[in-house]
Amino acid sequence: MTGEPAVAAPPDQAWAEPFSPAAVRRANFPDVIDFYAPGLKRWQTPEWTPENPRRFLPISVTGSACALSCDHCQTKVLDGMISVRADQDLFTLARRLRAQGSEGLLVSGGSTRTGEVPLLPHLRHIPRIKSELGMKVIVHSGVVSPRLAAGLAQAGVDGVMLDIIGADETLRDVYHLDLTVADMENSLRLLSGEGLRIIPHIVLGLHYGTFLGEHRALEMLTRYPVSTLILVVLTPLSGTPMEHIPPPPTDQVAEFFGTARLAAPATPINLGCARPLGQAKTDLDQAAIDLGLNGIAYPADGVIAYAASRGLAPRLFEYCCSLTWTGDSEESYAKVEVGA
Repeated sequence: MTGEPAVAAPPDQAWAEPFSPAAVRRANFPDVIDFYAPGLKRWQTPEWTPENPRRFLPISVTGSACALSCDHCQTKVLDGMISVRADQDLFTLARRLRAQGSEGLLVSGGSTRTGEVPLLPHLRHIPRIKSELGMKVIVHSGVVSPRLAAGLAQAGVDGVMLDIIGADETLRDVYHLDLTVADMENSLRLLSGEGLRIIPHIVLGLHYGTFLGEHRALEMLTRYPVSTLILVVLTPLSGTPMEHIPPPPTDQVAEFFGTARLAAPATPINLGCARPLGQAKTDLDQAAIDLGLNGIAYPADGVIAYAASRGLAPRLFEYCCSLTWTGDSEESYAKVEVGA
């Protein structure tokens, strides 16, 4: 892994340089780029209106409750999820959603005081959801214990998402956890040991809009068999302690895109759901394309055409950008044609 951040070259130059992030991408992946629009929020652009916004939905096993109340979230992210009610189990909820057109689920929720999402009571329903309903199921685990890792493997989940934090200060100050970076690595070790698909997220600028530990998190991830790396950017939410914190500068985020591509040349890397809106979103999406990322969730208007202008064939999927392996297999969800 390189120790120096990659500097973003101009778009034309980036594609021409033999050791640029874009060139590394082309050496390891076909000239296609995937765009994703799961039903995590209502979204459309003039380039793409999803046909079935309920195709892939998020579920919270804790409702809007979370013991941590992290400074960047304060449970706001949970508000948009479908709650598992006390009088119904996960399978019953999944069956209802399947009847309404859903094909996959993200099972998530608030954290306990130890940083773990309390998934264990619900795991027994996942094999039935997959076998009887034919649905994909990925989970957001939080910090992983040996018992949770074994339970996830036994349940046959399709993938495990978790934030990887590379600074003890961020774990303490933002997440309010009495943990260290070593606990993050232990989570990766446990998931890897169970043979699970690992889908780590790095939140860029998470420490109150500044970079602290992102490069350490990336270096850590290169030691494990990551299925897909998801990069997201701090997006200050109203009603949280970070409400008025500026997101990290777009050029610094773009540098990290290039660094990640060079550090993990053969790992799919996607730009995930969370990032600032407006011109910053367009700039980040274009930088993701120019610096060799593989996919983008909820692309800004004009970005699909921009990718095509860079020689990349766009593919559109109405599911979570964590499910990258389904795009090229018999498990594939139907692609949506550009302009359809």
